Amino acid sequence: MKRIAFKTLGCRLNQYETDALASQFSGQGYQVVNFDDEADVVVVNTCTVTNQSDKKSNQTIRQAAARHPGALLVVAGCMVNNHREKLENKFNRVTWFVDNKHKSAIFNLVDGYFKGEITHPEDFEGGLFDFEAAKKTFHTRSWIKIQDGCNNFCTYCIIPKVRGRAVSRPLTEVLENIRQVVDFGYKEVVLTGVNIGRYEESGTRFEDLVEKILALPGDFRLRIGSIEPEGFGDKLFDLFAHPKLTPHLHLCIQSGSDRILKLMHRMYTVNDFVQTVDKIRGRYPDFNFTTDVIVGFPGETEADFRETVDVVRQLNFGHVHTFKFSLRSGTRAEKLPGRIPENIKTQRSEILHRTASDEKRKYRLKMVGKPQTVLIEKTRSGMAYGYGEHYLPVRFSHDVDSVNRFVTVKLTALDEDDDPVFTGTIQDNEG
Repeated sequence: MKRIAFKTLGCRLNQYETDALASQFSGQGYQVVNFDDEADVVVVNTCTVTNQSDKKSNQTIRQAAARHPGALLVVAGCMVNNHREKLENKFNRVTWFVDNKHKSAIFNLVDGYFKGEITHPEDFEGGLFDFEAAKKTFHTRSWIKIQDGCNNFCTYCIIPKVRGRAVSRPLTEVLENIRQVVDFGYKEVVLTGVNIGRYEESGTRFEDLVEKILALPGDFRLRIGSIEPEGFGDKLFDLFAHPKLTPHLHLCIQSGSDRILKLMHRMYTVNDFVQTVDKIRGRYPDFNFTTDVIVGFPGETEADFRETVDVVRQLNFGHVHTFKFSLRSGTRAEKLPGRIPENIKTQRSEILHRTASDEKRKYRLKMVGKPQTVLIEKTRSGMAYGYGEHYLPVRFSHDVDSVNRFVTVKLTALDEDDDPVFTGTIQDNEG
């Protein structure tokens, strides 16, 4: 039995693709092992969204080569699309560099090699949606890829270059993928892509897709992955009344300043964003919004930054991912004046982090005493850990090994950590 290890960097889309590949290898008789264990094949699924991502990807490739000197080494993903020539010159130990278009062909590439075939990634048709439904993954949830690429061309973003223009997965394939993973036993399905709100295929828009998924039979719940604040409206708001659709959105705001949003070439205003939040919370008061914010974008003044801090306070996000602006070569932001010194970006990041942490605690304190349907992800030493429908982390006493089961838990307290976790007590086991 050949052994294969995976290392994934970056977004949920990469995680979905790694899960699908790992499941395919496992189903064909390969043993999937940890990255640090001895392996015959190592696949590094790279990210290139920031300079830091490039550094991590380079470091991981070096680690893979050093730890597995006799293994086939496959480097795949966005960094290959963005820096293939540099990678080929730097890492002569790598067996194959595989771009996003051909990533789904990695199994055929590797398996063919062990059967004596001499092949190259471009010898295979490949395709953005040619991944098998993942039966065995690294996660309790099942990620479902519905879309790839983006047409927005935000000035700071390199994704359209490495993932291409927006393309939507055929509706029949999405629904069949979900039917399969539900049959495999997955209880939570998460929609992922680069810009999923812009899904459109043969007249079916994103909201229509969500409606059709909710109509599928089976004991599962649906979570919407990271989404831009555009491309959907009141129909989606109505759908959150469905018991299968979780009351949580990771809705990316990036800045609380309209001037900065315009420089970023974002497709909405702060008021548009606030109205969306208000509309949904007007109907579902406990709805959890999480978001991304970039600090230190070129030209960001102290007043612009303060507007962002004010919006974070106003909207009481359940969590804010804060990123210091990272200049990417080849983006329009590279040519913008007014670059912010690194120490100022760090100061602003720390201020926003403190503000966001305060708001997270305020939001979570409002949920104490309320029930959550928790999907158990792991058990250890008499404790169970998982997430409720509002994407709230919960731990509670539980002696039964019941991973991947729904349990109704009353939230009883919140710990004092920077990223506070709920403790709770079981009310009713739903099976």
